[in-house]
This record gives sequence, structure tokens and C-alpha cells, in this order.
Amino acid sequence: MQRDAAFLRAWSELPGPGGSVADEAPSADAKRRYRSVWISDIHLGTPGCQAHALLDFLKHVDSDHLFLVGDIIDGWQLRRSWYWPQSHNDVIQKLLRKARKGTRVIFIPGNHDEFARRYVEHNFGGVDVADEWIHETADGRRLWITHGDLFDGVIQCAKWLAHVGDSLYEFTLKLNRHLNSMRVRLGLPYWSLSKYLKLKVKRAVSYVGDFEVALAREARRRGVQGVVCGHIHHAELREIDGIIYANDGDWVESLTALVEHADGRLEIIDWSQRALQAAAGAMPLAPVEAEVL
Repeated sequence: MQRDAAFLRAWSELPGPGGSVADEAPSADAKRRYRSVWISDIHLGTPGCQAHALLDFLKHVDSDHLFLVGDIIDGWQLRRSWYWPQSHNDVIQKLLRKARKGTRVIFIPGNHDEFARRYVEHNFGGVDVADEWIHETADGRRLWITHGDLFDGVIQCAKWLAHVGDSLYEFTLKLNRHLNSMRVRLGLPYWSLSKYLKLKVKRAVSYVGDFEVALAREARRRGVQGVVCGHIHHAELREIDGIIYANDGDWVESLTALVEHADGRLEIIDWSQRALQAAAGAMPLAPVEAEVL
């Protein structure tokens, strides 16, 4: 309960005097504006969270709507061990600042921040908390927005196994950080062990495919044209039997977001290369953009 109270304070309080890294603003020509932005699986409260990269993204991107599609704060990890550096607080304050400046910010809790589901239909610091959402794009397509954990058989049928898997994932990320520190010294690019396993292990590939099909099938049943979700940390934008399936990825490894342009086009933005260049102190690259629907 004390950590729930801390969560409420974090989303309600204004930043103190003096500001922080979240106050730094890029030049006007470096800003990008979209009609809508979707991000999820930030996992604030864990060492794996790429908070600095996300802050850079939030500084350079503005939108009319900003959807936080679950697992923004990792309550599972915080219950095991408290971890909350200044950069994680900066992310919260940046989101609140966007809400104060006119962005419609909607938070849809996931399984890692499921404690926030008790606050559905409440507003904290200008951020609306909702169980799910229907968004209409500029070109008239209706998109159902959900974190996606309710369509994960492991979460629903064997939650203890999901917690075990979460611990193994944290171990994989820790191992990955050590591997990549060695790769940096050798002049090699970043390589994701967990992403490699997710794309190469047959059972993992089957799980991802089943998850995507289940979400698309439910979107069709609801009479909408597409679904936007997160949860599995795998960015994807494609059609499944005529239904748009859009997964915005994560901010632990992928560093991806889904955006809607002014005309309704959907696109996945990959911020990882920019983050790598920024970490190396080089001139920033323009973000790499993926498929468009």
C-alpha cells in the first residue's frame, strides 16, 4: 500500500524548482509532431529500463494523443527490490508536463502495473487511467487499444510461471548488458540476446504468433479495424486477415513506438540507433522508421 501511495504521488505532484534533465528542450527543427503516439513496456523501476533514451524520444516528439499501453511502472520488480533513480522520476514528470501542455495522455495499465487498474476512470495530474480504449484515426479507422496480457495464456492460467519467466528475463537482460559491454570494447554493435531467443526458439516464435492472431481475432469480434497492444516486447505492424495488428514494442531493448501521422497513417519508429549514437557521444541520427499502414 505504501508503494501504491508513492505511485499516486508521483503522478500527481508537480516538479520542484530547479528542473531536471526532463526540462531540456531540443531546437524547433529537431521536433517531430504526430497526431497520436503509443508507447508501452517501459518498466520504470527496473535496471533494464532505458529511461534516458525514452526521455530523448519524449523531448523530440509531440502529439495530440499519447497512449501509455501498460507496464509503464514495474510493480512486480518493485515488490522484490526498490529501484527508482532520478531518470525514472524524470520520465514521469515529462509525461505529466506533456499532459499540462495539452496532450491527451491516456494510461492503460498492464500486468506489471496491474495495481493501477483499481484507479480506472480516475485522472492523475492530467493523465486518464482506462482499462482499454477505442481510438479513431484521422482516416476513420477504429483501433482497440489494450495492453494484451489478458490474451496471454501464461498470465491467465499460470501466473506463478509468468513471475518465474519475468525473473529469467531480468537475468537475461543482466547477462546481455555484460555481453554488450564487451562488444562495445571490441567495436561491435549492440546485440540483443533475448530478442535473438524470441525470434529463434520455436516455442517462442509460436507463442508470439498465437498472441498476435488472438488479438486480431478479438478486434474483429469487436467490430473494429485494428488493435494496438504491447506486452510481448516485439514491435510489429501488419495485417492479419484484414485486421491491423500493431504492437508498439518496448523501452527495455527495442526502443520503439507506434505513431499516427496527421493523415491517419500508422508507422513504427525505432529509436535504438539514435540512442546508441547519443550514448557514444556522436551526432544524433534521425530515427529509423519502419512499416506504414
